[in-house]
Amino acid sequence: MQTTSGLKRCARDIFNYALQAVHPARLIRKKVSLEGTMLRVGKRRYDLDKYDRILVVGVGKASAPMAQALEKVLGERITKGLVVVKYGHALPLKRIRVLEAGHPFPDRMSRVAAEELLDLVSGLNQRDLVFSLLSGGGSALLCLPPDGITLRDFVSLTRRLLSSGADIKEINTLRKHLSLIHGGRLARAIYPATLISLILSDVVGDPLDMISSGPTVPNGSTFRDALEVIGKHGLNKGLPRSVYSYLHKGVKGEVPENPKEGDHCFSSSYTVLLGNNNAALKAAGERARTLGFNTLILSSSITGEAREVANVFTSMAKEVCRSGRPIQRPACLLAGGETTVTLRGRGKGGRNQEFALASALELAGWDGVVILSGGTDGTDGPTDVAGAVVDGYTCKRAEKRFKIDAKDYLQKNNSYSFFRRSGGHLVTGPTLTNVMDIMLALVGG
Repeated sequence: MQTTSGLKRCARDIFNYALQAVHPARLIRKKVSLEGTMLRVGKRRYDLDKYDRILVVGVGKASAPMAQALEKVLGERITKGLVVVKYGHALPLKRIRVLEAGHPFPDRMSRVAAEELLDLVSGLNQRDLVFSLLSGGGSALLCLPPDGITLRDFVSLTRRLLSSGADIKEINTLRKHLSLIHGGRLARAIYPATLISLILSDVVGDPLDMISSGPTVPNGSTFRDALEVIGKHGLNKGLPRSVYSYLHKGVKGEVPENPKEGDHCFSSSYTVLLGNNNAALKAAGERARTLGFNTLILSSSITGEAREVANVFTSMAKEVCRSGRPIQRPACLLAGGETTVTLRGRGKGGRNQEFALASALELAGWDGVVILSGGTDGTDGPTDVAGAVVDGYTCKRAEKRFKIDAKDYLQKNNSYSFFRRSGGHLVTGPTLTNVMDIMLALVGG
């Protein structure tokens, strides 16, 4: 049987291998190529002689490496461009400008970036070709609320949404209806130019209108849906009056809905999904098998409260250890998706660290089992780590060596502080990709 330290090394190795598989440069090389003047994008071909200009716009944590990869394909054919990334995620580009802005909460630069991006695509015509590079994070990195709604109002709503237990689809339903650039509105600004959107998914099920709040694809939700999210999560009290008023105007038809399927602004638009969580899990499974583990991918669509999902996931790992079901040891169980955290305390953490801490408590006393949970973007909530790795003695070691109680830290949503004091953080730095989270359990032979 492998030692616990050996299993932890394997867990980190598997996670890093998955990250490499969904790096934007690798994904774009598979989908975009140029031979002479003929450009291949996915299943379509474009004769570049038909275009006078090629522009590149983008937003998201992975948009800079996506732009870098596209520059290698198109080179000096790119006229100009702008991509917006999270602070610390910029890369050197030759033809495309990079701006950094706030995430997960928009800031002044989020508004500046949105305005500059719309200026860049204003006044285009049918002889213009525009690439839109989208990945997770774009809902905050671009922020252009309607008149009457201040940036402060928007940030206040975002904070309450992120602490309410609302999932990303609910959060982005609201964001889209409080934006002049998301929910298909960027596509409307780009029309009648030809639009090619290259998208890296960070949302369960890959709904294109939810990734970065869908600036270049048809919007599938309504103002009424946005109001229902507020009611479902009890956000009515304390909601900025400007937000409440604007949404009600939308429901009454006094504010136009975002463009839907069939709108003329999508008539010359083509969208390619570059990669997603499932691709990362497949790569993780390949690596685990290479390392000698029997491997089972459970799902790429995991949602729910982090600590509750952790209890179920850990119970499955214990069942493998106990009975060899659903696979024999040595085993690797894999899952992906995006859980949520309902804040009960004032601690610091993120969904992956909370998942790991809850797993450590559930796993207490079990030998030969390791659990890892990590965000593929290299960050977890408002912290500088991707997640954490735990074993059956994580809690006992913390109590014995550092006199800290894991249950107390979990109750206060203070998982970051727990792992910072006791060890176990998963640290990658900016990965320059973003396909949600990976959870894995390794059970030694």
